[in-house]
Amino acid sequence: MTGEGTAPKVELPITGSCHCGAVSYEMKTPPRHAVECNCSICRRLGTIWGHGEAGDFEIKAAPGATLSYVWGDKGLAFHTCNTCGCTTHWQSLSAEFPGRLAVNLRLAPPGTIEAIGLRHFDGADTWTFLD
Repeated sequence: MTGEGTAPKVELPITGSCHCGAVSYEMKTPPRHAVECNCSICRRLGTIWGHGEAGDFEIKAAPGATLSYVWGDKGLAFHTCNTCGCTTHWQSLSAEFPGRLAVNLRLAPPGTIEAIGLRHFDGADTWTFLD
């Protein structure tokens, strides 16, 4: 695990793409840590998130390349490739957190998550980190 104030040693930009390559991303600023959440959607998707602000990312996809899924309090839109089904990122829809975005680091090259450091987040119950 990377220390709270320590920037991870990872090659920038962090890149990733869905299986078919229709959706890809570049993350220009490394996240403090990779986050595995156990909320109802994240555990089902099997994602590990790299969080940041919209200006930290470039999402590359043709218009209509992703399916957007919004549920519950309607605070997040999860984007999934229409062709291969990989969940690529989420975007905040909340006025409280405008510009928040996260990419699925499982789509990045092997070793990326380990280089960043993984933290486990209890999004199902306590809304706190478990480690």
